[in-house]
Amino acid sequence: MTRLVLDLTKSIDENASAYFEKAKKIKKKTEGAEKALNENAKKLRDFEAKREKIVLKEAEQERLKERRHEWYEKFRWFISSEGFLVIGGRDATSNEIVVKKHTEPNDLVFHTDMAGSPFFVVKSEGRPIGEKTKEEAADATCTFSKAWKLGLHTSSVFYVNPEQVSKKTKAGEYMGKGAFMIYGKTNYISNKVNLAVGITKQQQIMSGPLGAVKANCDKFVVLEQGSEKASSVAKYIQHKIGGAIDEIIRALPSGGLKIKK
Repeated sequence: MTRLVLDLTKSIDENASAYFEKAKKIKKKTEGAEKALNENAKKLRDFEAKREKIVLKEAEQERLKERRHEWYEKFRWFISSEGFLVIGGRDATSNEIVVKKHTEPNDLVFHTDMAGSPFFVVKSEGRPIGEKTKEEAADATCTFSKAWKLGLHTSSVFYVNPEQVSKKTKAGEYMGKGAFMIYGKTNYISNKVNLAVGITKQQQIMSGPLGAVKANCDKFVVLEQGSEKASSVAKYIQHKIGGAIDEIIRALPSGGLKIKK
């Protein structure tokens, strides 16, 4: 039963007015408490959603670390739009390994006339290598050469047969690590800077010419020469396609970058 206390020094109207003011204050406090409760509930929901995203992201990163890496992933690589594996050197040491250990008869070896260019090899696997694959290999050789860093859009790319690549030099000459002599006819091929980064169904980060990446990846990002750092661009790429951040950074060329919109 509600107890009503009246102030006998005040009139009925004054008592009613006093109770009305108290009721307004109580209502205001109640509304404030409800608002604070709703805000805290929203903050809790937001926190739980963020925590769940972090847990899922950490689990995804662990899964990516545990996946089986193919032997060619230590090099630059992509699968051409015609299904050929193309591998390339990252530096002088890997150039040496690519040419000496992973080049077989019927493969094709790509290089540029620029010093410090990577060697790229198209693995034939006993099949005739198509023109589209040659074009993509030429684009990759140009893209991952010094042309990218220098802001050039094309380079002097050629391809030869494996038996034309050798460490043999004339008397008194020396071939440094990652460098080779080319003997016989060289086949120069048109090319351009051409790069996209995507993720395959096997969760591999693949970087290469746009046509090859589109043929093998459902999600990808197209890149251009620019002024942004690899770390910031890699974070954007990871947001768009997923994958491990360190693998994305390794897939990028040396030099400034820009996302092509």
